[in-house]
Amino acid sequence: MAINALGYIGIRSDKLSDWSDFAGGLLGMQRIDRSSRELAFRMDDRMQRLFIMNEPGETLSCMGWEVEFESDLDHYAARLEKAGTRVRHATRAECDRRFCATVVMFDDPMGNRMELIWKPMVASDPFVPGRPISGFKTGPYGMGHAVLHVRDIEIMMPFYRDNLDFHVSDFGLQPYGLYFFHVNNRHHSFAMVGSGGQGFHHFMIEFGNLDDVGQGYDIATQSEDCVAYTLGRHTNDYMTSFYANSPSGFFVENGWGGRIIDPATWEPRQTSDGPSFWGHERLYLTEEGGRKRLRDMRMDAAARGIQAPPVADCPWLFSELTRSGH
Repeated sequence: MAINALGYIGIRSDKLSDWSDFAGGLLGMQRIDRSSRELAFRMDDRMQRLFIMNEPGETLSCMGWEVEFESDLDHYAARLEKAGTRVRHATRAECDRRFCATVVMFDDPMGNRMELIWKPMVASDPFVPGRPISGFKTGPYGMGHAVLHVRDIEIMMPFYRDNLDFHVSDFGLQPYGLYFFHVNNRHHSFAMVGSGGQGFHHFMIEFGNLDDVGQGYDIATQSEDCVAYTLGRHTNDYMTSFYANSPSGFFVENGWGGRIIDPATWEPRQTSDGPSFWGHERLYLTEEGGRKRLRDMRMDAAARGIQAPPVADCPWLFSELTRSGH
């Protein structure tokens, strides 16, 4: 029994044309026209990984989380209902729109719609990217990861950990709570920022080649205000990435080289070196609004020689380095 991957993300937005250019042209996804009120995108052999519904709001509509067995849906539904969360099974028409055999729907404590899905459909035709890229790192790792702003992390953290079996990868407590969770070998598929706000912070897609990211970065720099974070590398999952401003105002992380872990041996730990080894300058922030503080953290990490291990995809090596204190 397990939730084992982020299957898809749905967005509410009435900017379908902008999303078509952004997801197809910059992100390299394959556009699929569903109707005049919905736009979908493929990243691999799945029927859809991202869909945009023509509704006002410019925010997250839902996240779909894959389960291993159909019986897992009833197990989680019963657990959630026992904890006081209203759950319902999707209608046949709703399942068809999600291209899944079965779907269970519910809201988390902050009102974010979550969906547990079983047996997502595979497309009969090959994936054709929207721009020349090597492809995306999906498969057993899922679509990527998603991050939420939360008002009360002390409520949200146990909801996902205890009710949905999301496993803590690492966390930070200052200047606010920040929790990262894994559901497979990807370092994290979900995270929450205890910013006191509410809504979608970003989602991440991982490319198969660093040059896919670099060429996307060049594309993004051609448009004013498209880049939100400059190119950089994260301290916890070792992802080399940049963040783009989406048409709906939240961010999309374009990454490569993310950390692969062994969930059987992984132990959560508190992070204190800041979010990035280098780069990731927050262009949307003012100096007083946090940009300088984050830059100072990177400079401090560099002065102390804090870097990622030379091998970025070996779970055994990571566990050994963790045990030895490196």
